[in-house]
Amino acid sequence: MKRTIRTTALTVGALIAALGLQAGPAQADTTAPRIDLRVLVVSDGGPATDAIAAELDAAGTPYTTVDLTSSTRQVIDAGFLADTVDGRPRARFQAVVLPDDNPFAAGSTEMAALASYEQTFAIPQVDAYTYARPQAGLNVPTSGGYSGSIDGVQASVTDAGRAGPFGYLKGAVPFEDNSPSVSESYAYLSTPAPGADFTPYVQAPIPGTGTQGSLIGEYRHDGRRELVVTFVYNQYQEQFRLLSRGIVEWMTGGVHLGASRNYFAVHVDDVFLSDDRWDTQLNCTPGDVDCTNQSGTPSPIRMTAADVDHATAWEQSHHFTLDLLFNGSGSVDQRTDHNGVDQLADRLIADRNQFRWVNHTYTHAFLGCEQNTTVVPWTCAANPDGSTRWVSRQTIDDEIAGNRAWAQAAGLPLDNGELVTGEHSGLRILPQQPDDNPDLAPALADSGVRWLGADASRDPGQRQVGPAVTVPRHPMNVFYNAGHAAEEVDEYNWLYTSRAQGGSGLCEDDPATTTCLPAPLDTGTGYQDHIVPLETRIALGHVLSNDPEPHFIHQSNLAEDRIAYPVLNGVLDGYDALFADNTPLVNLRMKDIGTELQHRSAWKAALDAGQVTAYRIGGAVTVQAPSGTDVTATLPTGTTVGTGAFGTAYAGEVSGWTPSAGTALTFTLPPSAAAPARTAHSGARPTAPAPRTRVPAGVHRKVPAAPES
Repeated sequence: MKRTIRTTALTVGALIAALGLQAGPAQADTTAPRIDLRVLVVSDGGPATDAIAAELDAAGTPYTTVDLTSSTRQVIDAGFLADTVDGRPRARFQAVVLPDDNPFAAGSTEMAALASYEQTFAIPQVDAYTYARPQAGLNVPTSGGYSGSIDGVQASVTDAGRAGPFGYLKGAVPFEDNSPSVSESYAYLSTPAPGADFTPYVQAPIPGTGTQGSLIGEYRHDGRRELVVTFVYNQYQEQFRLLSRGIVEWMTGGVHLGASRNYFAVHVDDVFLSDDRWDTQLNCTPGDVDCTNQSGTPSPIRMTAADVDHATAWEQSHHFTLDLLFNGSGSVDQRTDHNGVDQLADRLIADRNQFRWVNHTYTHAFLGCEQNTTVVPWTCAANPDGSTRWVSRQTIDDEIAGNRAWAQAAGLPLDNGELVTGEHSGLRILPQQPDDNPDLAPALADSGVRWLGADASRDPGQRQVGPAVTVPRHPMNVFYNAGHAAEEVDEYNWLYTSRAQGGSGLCEDDPATTTCLPAPLDTGTGYQDHIVPLETRIALGHVLSNDPEPHFIHQSNLAEDRIAYPVLNGVLDGYDALFADNTPLVNLRMKDIGTELQHRSAWKAALDAGQVTAYRIGGAVTVQAPSGTDVTATLPTGTTVGTGAFGTAYAGEVSGWTPSAGTALTFTLPPSAAAPARTAHSGARPTAPAPRTRVPAGVHRKVPAAPES
């Protein structure tokens, strides 16, 4: 069918008449309105609009929410949507997100105001989750389409989608099917309605036919553009995480504040040390402070030179760099016990430039309070006056400096600003130690540490510790005390099954635990069949959430059965199968992750305080932010700022941080990124949109299942 958009230039007089605005003084280039770089999210409290808002939050893209469920909400009218600034018509929002194609009652003046606004300023509209119907450019599902579950369906990006907003994907869009007993994805699959100017971007097979049905498509009508989404989702589901970037790029035309990239970094802790091994009979780890039964035979796990060869070959084949967090005393002890021989250290030092190195302290000593290990769980030892007995500043200094000295002698390329203490000790740990060791911050100052690793599962969010800021790290559920898959499964069963099934009862005591098992896993197959897919999905979920925080495992997981690699392969190979070459994984070292998190924190604070102003007039984008707050934006390739090129390439655009001195920054878009066309309607109000067609009786608007974390 013929797909056209009728566009003509709209004079400033027509704009003002259409919106009922007062005319202001004439200015140069008065035909171009000002479009503020902010999104309007009209929410009904459902998961779809919440998911889009979460995507904007994560990227640092400003938006305003109107909550339709609130009796005190803002009324949407012409004055709320637009006004004039210095005589120039201003659109307050660059895009509109609605819960569906028309969430208002029949004859709604609010929907009429939105339609007029979208026509006047060429503002796109996203229908976050809508029923397939002619008013959205689609046939109803009962006319050769489908409504129901699409769990496990392999959707695909069309040629138009790859040439347009979803060009960062290779084409496949798998829909999750994590539980056979829970419906996770509900959709309406349908084809364009007769005569509709509709272009599918993402589609899936209509069951029982040879026809593809649209899941996401663009509908052009009445001088308006809508992105029509006909499947429900929440912010955690992989299908949304894959498509969310394209939704934002479509509605902003690739011009918006904020940026999103896919990050993955892996820290390998305890390098050069040996890690204690889980005892499958004692159900604890001899050598660990919480294992009261020390009758088991010690059988420590330590990498070998062959494991190093495997790691370097794996890195090269995956174009990925591991971060090795090392404890030099492990090698010193090995040489002492083996007549000066340490083949592991020799091989790692010879291959030192294949890895990034991070100080993990010399002996891996616990640097918080002095531990009283005569009780389980351990407690903080107390002074005679009842105060907490802390590990001293001198001890912390020695642990940091001793490891640096060992690394320098070994020739390891080290950044002295980075540190991860053993077990993240020194930082607060609940319930035993609710406060940081007061000697930690001074010791960090003594040593010039700027970036301090923290456990994201118990100390989320970046925070200041003396001169340093934390870098939260995601723990992988690949246990430090397991070198063989069977050991991993045995411990997993102990932790996550009921007492009646031979487990610890953790899940009975803490119902919030989400990895609980209905029955023990088979020790021969459970790792590959259950743990690897689950850990892969969780880690890939972080990757697809614009989350730069690193993941951490232990050197034991690269030894013996090398159980970390199936999970890492699942993440990297899974990613490569989904994303185009223009959207590579970003693999940062710790200090760069810390810097990224700092930038984001300052940017969010400025947005929340209303200190950022940003707008587009024609081919120029102007942004003003507080002095010292770097500005983040995503813009078309070829954009310049001042006299230089802006940003670095990612996902078909350029993005990055630009320092702000408090004065306005001007970004000049390339000629190919022309201002969006505007449709004239001679100053007349548009006809009110057709009344909303309710979902037919017996057809349910399904919501996705809660995520597994």
